[in-house]
Amino acid sequence: MKVNAKLLLELRNEKFWSQDELAIASGLNLRTIQRIEKEATISLQSKKSLAAALEVDIHDLDYKESIIMKNYEYKTISIKFNHGWFKKGISNVDEALNEGAIDGWRFKQMVMPTDSNGGTEQMIAIYERELAK
Repeated sequence: MKVNAKLLLELRNEKFWSQDELAIASGLNLRTIQRIEKEATISLQSKKSLAAALEVDIHDLDYKESIIMKNYEYKTISIKFNHGWFKKGISNVDEALNEGAIDGWRFKQMVMPTDSNGGTEQMIAIYERELAK
């Protein structure tokens, strides 16, 4: 199971304990303490032993995944067809797509709007990039 290794390290440092001292206090092997702090995985028995030694509730050591909401901005690029979809002379799509991806823009989706007859004369490329925080 996952454990909050950062909190574990903070609690150990609050007591001014080395890994070896925590191992002695918890009855665990030094190598086990090192692995837990490095890999953030732990067995239930080890978790109980560490919680008792550090004088915290066992659930305080639980790993809590934080969900970080990312914000994006979007732009569109219209790629015109020179003569129609199946005819020779279609715009250089690769070049247009790559040009749109400059400065950290990531291609997201291609849309092909149609007129009332079901025809189209353009593709619209949608790009996104993460906003700086």
